[in-house]
Amino acid sequence: MHERAGQPAQPEDLIDVGEVVSAYYDREPEPDDPAQQVVFGTSGHRGSSLDNAFNEAHIAATTAAIVEYRRSQGYDGPLYLGRDTHALSEPAWRTAIEVLAAADVEIRIDARDSWTPTPAVSHSILRDNGAGTSGGVRTEGPGLADGIVVTPSHNPPRDGGFKYNPPHGGPAGSDATSAIADRANELLRAGWKQIPRVPFEQALAAETTRKNDYLSAYVDDLVNVLDLEVIRSAGVRIGADPLGGASVEYWAAIAERYGLDLTVVNPEVDPRWSFMTLDTDGKIRMDCSSPNAMASLRRVMATDLEAAKQLPAGSTWLDLRTLPTTDGTALPYDIATGNDADSDRHGIVTPDGGLMNPNHYLAVAIEYLCQYRPDWPNAAIGKTLVSSALIDRVVAGLDRRLIEVPVGFKYFVPGLLDGSVGFGGEESAGASFLRKDGSVWTTDKDGILLALLASEITATTGMNPSELHRNLVRRYGQSAYARIDAPATREQKARLKQLQPDDVAADELAGEPIVDRLVEAPGNGEAIGGLKVTTESAWFAARPSGTEDVYKIYAESFRGEDHLAQVQAEAKQVVDAALEG
Repeated sequence: MHERAGQPAQPEDLIDVGEVVSAYYDREPEPDDPAQQVVFGTSGHRGSSLDNAFNEAHIAATTAAIVEYRRSQGYDGPLYLGRDTHALSEPAWRTAIEVLAAADVEIRIDARDSWTPTPAVSHSILRDNGAGTSGGVRTEGPGLADGIVVTPSHNPPRDGGFKYNPPHGGPAGSDATSAIADRANELLRAGWKQIPRVPFEQALAAETTRKNDYLSAYVDDLVNVLDLEVIRSAGVRIGADPLGGASVEYWAAIAERYGLDLTVVNPEVDPRWSFMTLDTDGKIRMDCSSPNAMASLRRVMATDLEAAKQLPAGSTWLDLRTLPTTDGTALPYDIATGNDADSDRHGIVTPDGGLMNPNHYLAVAIEYLCQYRPDWPNAAIGKTLVSSALIDRVVAGLDRRLIEVPVGFKYFVPGLLDGSVGFGGEESAGASFLRKDGSVWTTDKDGILLALLASEITATTGMNPSELHRNLVRRYGQSAYARIDAPATREQKARLKQLQPDDVAADELAGEPIVDRLVEAPGNGEAIGGLKVTTESAWFAARPSGTEDVYKIYAESFRGEDHLAQVQAEAKQVVDAALEG
């Protein structure tokens, strides 16, 4: 951990916005350098202009490749275009508009000339394609809409990001992203300045460029996916921190539209993120699942936890409301929440438990929704294979079907789209779920939705999510969960992706027999790009990093922290032996 993790950023930690934006226009990538090519990860192409990895050339080429791809697929409806608050997002958004206008693509840009959360873009794509109507979502035929979101999500301020969402509204699959990236790199090599473009002001004035009120469409529709009246009538006091991201105006609109006792904790937008506390590695990162990045909001919610422990058994959030904080003042909020820059992730802070582990909150949300959404009788629950096994136990206790998929929200899209999956969630604090009637809401992660759900849970049950997690622990056991990194060469990472179950020679892990060795996700048969090994009370999963010379080891044990440490140590031995073999 960095020595200043969790401490406020200092001037030396901040980017020079002018330098970052100038580099976007002034620097050109070397098309034959893999580090400077267009590469789509699980959430689009990301990089920094300062590294020649996210420059005007990349965005012009990628947008042109998207134009060609959507035409090849017959997508001829409007393209919904949104951006977040990163310094590189507006320049990239402008470049995309110039290329799209030159190609006569119908564009839908924000009516307020402002920021657009990822879930609002997904919501608008789906509504255009029929979501919320008796006919349901169309995925074939003329007039299909799709979209682009200009965002690197929670990445540091120096980075930019660019992702494509097809007509299903969610992250594009590897078939689409591979085709787009390959074609974009061909255009870079051929000379990106030959790509047709229209001057920005002319592009804005084009008949094909139209305004879309993303905010009203999203906020007005929330009543069909959440019980906002129960939040209002219970008087739940909410503190929402956008962390300087695209949700800032949405939270204010939600409070006004539904009469909620909701305060936007920090309405400031600064592309340097000078108000942030440093993440675990000492960088500014808008990761709402990180205790260090969320240190400011955690301090706002800090109560005298020792006093909380003295409350009588059965006490709930209603008793905590009058509990004095360490400075003797009243607790300001019953629930506090955070979002990352494009609002597709959520962080939940409770007065009696601090920032919740994302796995813990997912388990609570799943049990609550399955009990309080009567029109979801047959909907399965989706989780990534590196999410907590507590979710497995909760889903089994609900007698629901569990669908375990590889890392990547795109794997939940088909089930959310047709209503067969009621909830899809990732261990990295990204999730979405169905409308109350069992139809699709968004097929991309929705951090605003999951943040508001915490208040609905509190209002409906009389207990906050931390209290409900403690109830789950009493029923299903306490687990220890962590992720560590281990060094790996490029060749070893490639080998890890190709491992087979027989490559694991060990038959025990941390004193327990190995019961399963997985290289494909049981929920959909897709390759997991690594290995997962399970025992009766523990598991680990190893996956190569896409950006660093390491592989990631996710591990969990229901036998405590010491056993988890043993699982982690032996996991590294198992993987290293398999890679050497």
